[in-house]
Amino acid sequence: MLASLLAALLSAFCYGIASVMQAIAVRQASRRGASAAAEGGQGVDPGLIIRMLRQGLFLASILIDLVGFIAQLVALRRLPIFAVQAIIASNLAVIAVFAAWLMKAKLSGREWLAVAGVVTGVGLLGTSAGAQGAKTVAWAFQLGLIVAVAAVAVSGMAAARLPNPVRTPLLGAIAGLGYGVVAVSARILPGFGPSQLIRNPATYTLAAAGIISFMLYAAALEGGSVTTATAGVILAETAPPAVVGVVFLGDSTRHGLVAVAVLGFVLAVTCAVALARFGEASQEDKPEGTPRSPGQETNAMRRAALSSQELPDHP
Repeated sequence: MLASLLAALLSAFCYGIASVMQAIAVRQASRRGASAAAEGGQGVDPGLIIRMLRQGLFLASILIDLVGFIAQLVALRRLPIFAVQAIIASNLAVIAVFAAWLMKAKLSGREWLAVAGVVTGVGLLGTSAGAQGAKTVAWAFQLGLIVAVAAVAVSGMAAARLPNPVRTPLLGAIAGLGYGVVAVSARILPGFGPSQLIRNPATYTLAAAGIISFMLYAAALEGGSVTTATAGVILAETAPPAVVGVVFLGDSTRHGLVAVAVLGFVLAVTCAVALARFGEASQEDKPEGTPRSPGQETNAMRRAALSSQELPDHP
């Protein structure tokens, strides 16, 4: 259990750092003007990921993401989905504290309370979560995951054509649902041996959901505030898969600690959403007239990453 908790915390840290790096990479790779990005409604740019692959920063973030993903798989082997996903959502608290410590960024009293709430929530989840194992599911459940991936892809493409301010939070939420499918698929994997992975449909739903969700999240970053997109991701990647885990996969808490687990989950996720602006890539160095995000003055980590370059357009 302790190793699984540490793996979940490592995953949260890796995902948090990688998300900031990717937000910066999206801004550098975008070919849409600031006004066009703000208006949205242009769909998903298929060339965006290709251009991002030419950036060392983005490639480094992928490696960090990979470490985080492996840690998430380890955590899901023994912990229920609701605990792992809520802990991963705490990555924004990690970023906020790191920014405050490394670059002397000033967090408001409300933000420190949110950080404390995330830490307390994660602690309650770690205390209350029961030990789990891989769950054997029926073919109908596997088919449901395939349908869910298709639904995420179709709804994401449709949402990408909507105008802002609807486009960004909706794309973030749909991407979050896709990441939820990733977590559920990982939870039902029988093992990590090559033969087990090749023969299990969950391997392919996991890979497809991960790729599609990443593209949708990148589209959300390109066309709107990362604060808004991240909040949507957090809510959608935690609550729905938590329900699936409890209802269909036998996820449970330790005896008599259901209320503690619920309190920890709600506290961690709510406070993580309150810190969503720390997922924002700095726009301080953008050309004059480009809209700025609410959190640009305080996120010193982003300022440090961008201090020697000028960003073209939105992520």
